[in-house]
Amino acid sequence: MAAAGTSLSEARTDDNSRVLIVDDDRTLLSALDLALTRRGFRVNTASEPGEAVELIDRQPDIDLVVLDVMMPGMDGVTLCRLLRDRTSVPVLMLSARDAVADRIAGLTAGADDYLTKPFELKILLARVRAVSRRGLGSQPCDIVFRDLRLKPATYQLQRAGRTVALTRTEYVLLETLIRRAGTVVPRQVLIDEGWGPESDVSDANLYFFVRALRAKITEPGEEELLHTVRGVGYSIRSQDSC
Repeated sequence: MAAAGTSLSEARTDDNSRVLIVDDDRTLLSALDLALTRRGFRVNTASEPGEAVELIDRQPDIDLVVLDVMMPGMDGVTLCRLLRDRTSVPVLMLSARDAVADRIAGLTAGADDYLTKPFELKILLARVRAVSRRGLGSQPCDIVFRDLRLKPATYQLQRAGRTVALTRTEYVLLETLIRRAGTVVPRQVLIDEGWGPESDVSDANLYFFVRALRAKITEPGEEELLHTVRGVGYSIRSQDSC
């Protein structure tokens, strides 16, 4: 982890969310524990997947899991799938792998965000704050566009008789798009809504999330609703309005 411009010794309280960090690298685990604790987060740590599952089961108030991908025994992608079967807690994946296939595997497993190593501490903190503050049920009413229904209370979308689970990041992006249906939402607006203005998320990272979201919205034979406007951003709209 590169921490350029940010010292681990800076004691500044940002949040009191409870974060579970899972990493077999005990040096990095201790450094992240110290950094988040000094900024007001309540931190639990686990150095192997089985320990993480036990903590999730007995610690129901965990707001976020920071999960390393490369671990012996059970890798982070497999663990993320296991957690998704047990809880809706958001997951931020950390990995030295930055290939397209690796990112898609993490998002498909249910990760809410994916941060590649090495990273600056300030970037990690921004991502942690953004993901951990996305509370369930923040909007009381369903949000609808044509036959697409977004359910804020459960972070699900419904279309053509099927119900699909969304990660918190996917939910925030889709809500932003539907609330601006018929218009083009610039990439930077989506990044700011999904991760916060200080998160340093790239256009490429946004693309991976939109790609995963599009696959959940539209199945073969259905009308495409999520459109790309090259060089500008994305839009939820009917094909006949393109």
